Amino acid sequence: MMTMTVTAAITLFILLFQGASCDLLDYGDDEDHHHTAVNPMLVPRSHQEDATFILNNLLKEYDKTLRPDIGMKPTVVDVGIYVNSIGPVSSMDMEYQIDIIFAQTWVDTRLQFNSSTMRTLTLNSNMVGLIWLPDTIFRNSKNADSHWITTPNQLLRIKTNGKILYTLRMTINAECQLQLHNFPMDEHSCPLVFSSYGYPRDEIIYKWDRTSVQTSDQRYWRLYQFDFMGLRNTTDVLKTTAGDYVLMTVYFDLSRRMGYFTIQTYIPCILTVVLSWVSFWIKSDATPARTALGITTVLTMTTLSTVARNSLPRVSYVTAMDLFVTVCFLFVFAAMIEYAMLNYCSYSVRKPMPKTHKMTYSSFHMGHTRQPMLSMGNSLLWHNYDDNCLHECLEGKDCASFFCCYEECKEGGWKKGRIHVNIRELDSYSRVFFPTSFLLFNIVYWVSYLYL
Repeated sequence: MMTMTVTAAITLFILLFQGASCDLLDYGDDEDHHHTAVNPMLVPRSHQEDATFILNNLLKEYDKTLRPDIGMKPTVVDVGIYVNSIGPVSSMDMEYQIDIIFAQTWVDTRLQFNSSTMRTLTLNSNMVGLIWLPDTIFRNSKNADSHWITTPNQLLRIKTNGKILYTLRMTINAECQLQLHNFPMDEHSCPLVFSSYGYPRDEIIYKWDRTSVQTSDQRYWRLYQFDFMGLRNTTDVLKTTAGDYVLMTVYFDLSRRMGYFTIQTYIPCILTVVLSWVSFWIKSDATPARTALGITTVLTMTTLSTVARNSLPRVSYVTAMDLFVTVCFLFVFAAMIEYAMLNYCSYSVRKPMPKTHKMTYSSFHMGHTRQPMLSMGNSLLWHNYDDNCLHECLEGKDCASFFCCYEECKEGGWKKGRIHVNIRELDSYSRVFFPTSFLLFNIVYWVSYLYL
């Protein structure tokens, strides 16, 4: 008896000593000490026993393979979506990525319970596999992942009347068929389609919740090339050989931003076309300079057209960017062809061997002698006739307004009354024609794709 008393006294002394030692420990600043010293409020014992008793009774004879109200009426499932983020959108793969919290609400009368201490049972993911859940699938998803860190991102709540709220966070890569006819000024409506996999309309009916679809702050979305314009949700019926299914769809309206393509494609193409016009101010006898400039601009446009196509799938139709790049390429190519024509007509037009007698003008002979000819091998090239030829010829027409005013022209390809085209002034005509036509093309192009 004495031994037990001594032992108890020693034990009590040790406990008191440990308590005093704990009070003497240094916890750092006062705030940490305050949090450590405060005892958390414990759930009353009656609440824990009540929740355990409710769950045990609910699942005692519960069959999770059967839907609620089977054989009596369809199960109505209210759905709602909270969009965490959208993006990126891939034009090459025709898909977009979306991170959502998907909520489904339905009534299962088998899970009704009576409790005076709680109105709602909030349970973790371990309970999800023990009750019936709608077999909802996303029809246009290529792949989808649920989030499992640090625990499965699932929520299950059961109310006293058997109403169940089940939410799940997931990331979905959904298909979006982009129509790129107006690329890069295109707008799209990317859908997210879901329905039941096995239950037709007479067994499960989906309805949009009152909150329907909500979105988070759009500043953190990864829509690098797009602007989010809004969303809309619809309800349809999909008719199949297996039955009619309720089809729920959310459309996300996106509009492409042009900044990247303006910097990478449009501005370089325009500058390359303008650069090709420099050759019109270079002398026609500077063949190396004009040829090098023409070839350089053509190759540059070829490279730009190839780079522009790398960001697009291999569609069979012509996009807005394809049209612009192609027209720019034609302008650059036409500038090079212009010099080829000028060079050919100025230096390579061969004239027949003249007769020994002196050439005379037409009936309006003014006594001028012909220009000398330059011998080149077996051919003779005419030197330019007098540029100041202002004599009246071809029935009183001014020589400067016609191609030629010599006797041979009357019977040749250039008949009387034809408008004069001075091939030596082709550069002068091009300086006006090329910029004007390119400006008109740009006006029609931008107005058509941006405003019509």
